[in-house]
Amino acid sequence: MELKKLLRYFYERETLDVAKDLLGKYLVHNINEKLLIAKIIETEAYKQNDKAAHFYGGKRTDRTDVIFHKGGVAYVYFIYGMYFCFNVVTESEGTPGAVLIRKLEPVSGIEYMMENRKIFDDKKIKNLCDGPGKLCIAMGITKADNKEDLTGDELYIAKNTILCNTHEIKCGKRVNIDYAGEDKDLLWRFYL
Repeated sequence: MELKKLLRYFYERETLDVAKDLLGKYLVHNINEKLLIAKIIETEAYKQNDKAAHFYGGKRTDRTDVIFHKGGVAYVYFIYGMYFCFNVVTESEGTPGAVLIRKLEPVSGIEYMMENRKIFDDKKIKNLCDGPGKLCIAMGITKADNKEDLTGDELYIAKNTILCNTHEIKCGKRVNIDYAGEDKDLLWRFYL
């Protein structure tokens, strides 16, 4: 596999387009010269006027400030007092948008991912990264990665330059956002 890092312009586009286009790309985390690589297979989009978004109505707080930066940086937050969630900031500077990475398919560095998740049964590999919190644990993503530039060398997203990324994209409702009124019915979850 030959990976080529995505450039800034990929992220500085409309959030829904980025959410779909991230499918089939590879999340790479370089931790102490160990490359953890996993294919992105499920995403959720969040936009400025979306009642499910942390930044609904342009709400800018210490937590959400990063989402108002230029696209192509990481937004990592803590949820339920126990899990981190990894998001990709989209759009141009000043226009908030983010894509939650919901599910990954492990590709390389699987033994480290298993160690991070404390999974020692090969039969459970399919569940290694099948949720936002699980994938952050497996990939070693923490609050320290918040605001990380995704065009850098530590945490980034890449495409496979050899393999053609042709796949069928499906969409559905986002998960666990019942509080969002009618916005909970938007079909902004995308998956392969």
